[in-house]
Amino acid sequence: MRVAITGIRGLIGGALAASLRADGHEVVGVSRSPGPAPVEGSESDAAGQTVVWNVAEESIDAAALEGLDAIVHLAGESIGGRWTDKRKAAIMSSRVESTKLLADTVGKLDAKPSVFVCGSAVGFYGNRGEEELTEWSLPGNGFLAEVCKRWERAAVPIPDAGVRLVRIRTGLVVGRGAPAIERMARITRLCAGGPLGTGRQWWSWISLDDEVRAIRHLIDSDVSGAFNLTAPNPVRQRGFQRALSSALRRPSFMPAPRFAIRASLGEMGQALLLDSTRVLPDALTEDGFRFEHPELAGALAEAL
Repeated sequence: MRVAITGIRGLIGGALAASLRADGHEVVGVSRSPGPAPVEGSESDAAGQTVVWNVAEESIDAAALEGLDAIVHLAGESIGGRWTDKRKAAIMSSRVESTKLLADTVGKLDAKPSVFVCGSAVGFYGNRGEEELTEWSLPGNGFLAEVCKRWERAAVPIPDAGVRLVRIRTGLVVGRGAPAIERMARITRLCAGGPLGTGRQWWSWISLDDEVRAIRHLIDSDVSGAFNLTAPNPVRQRGFQRALSSALRRPSFMPAPRFAIRASLGEMGQALLLDSTRVLPDALTEDGFRFEHPELAGALAEAL
């Protein structure tokens, strides 16, 4: 199988590439910068092919995408850091414009891939409190919800080209090297971990191993549409912190008030740390996928 991955230098893209190559598949990296695509466990893979694109100039080497079996589109500007107007514009355009470019390119290929997996996120659902959310739930409100809606909408022309479209709405990724987990672990090791705000907000998460396995499952399946890539057991934030503290054998009693998070991190802190999104992977499990890490404790033990 020959698979192209955008965002191959990211956490998920790199792990997916390593998994596919380990099983003998060919991986084509699509990146905004030249050079070989990295593989987990090494700084680079000299044998890996990298296609360079320029989203601003709407340029990509379409010839390198001929004859693929699948395209997995994971590229996008990091959502970390304070959300200035400039930052928000970069987050939005990096996802929407790149997806439009890829959709247009795929439509013109002579030998089209059989499946296009388009990244998205559980931010699609917005801040929903206690509501249990499945793939059939309506989208929410807020900046992240708008990003995800436009991101997914940009891929709409893909099925018109005769290519199966899968949209993956990923939760908080728990894995070795995951930036969010590393930051939380660093704070917890200093005995400064604790509930964020009330700590009652739901966090929907998935282990890195299951994220990769789920993407590969969806490539091999014949399904299309939206799929929540989250473990079947979301947890409240204070429960997440307790599990992390237990894994690191550190106390967890230093709360961070809402006002402090909003003052220091602004809109980003509200959306990523305080909003409540209780997401269930109903469509994925109905398609026969089984999680290796359905519980947080096991995922954290693997990650740490």
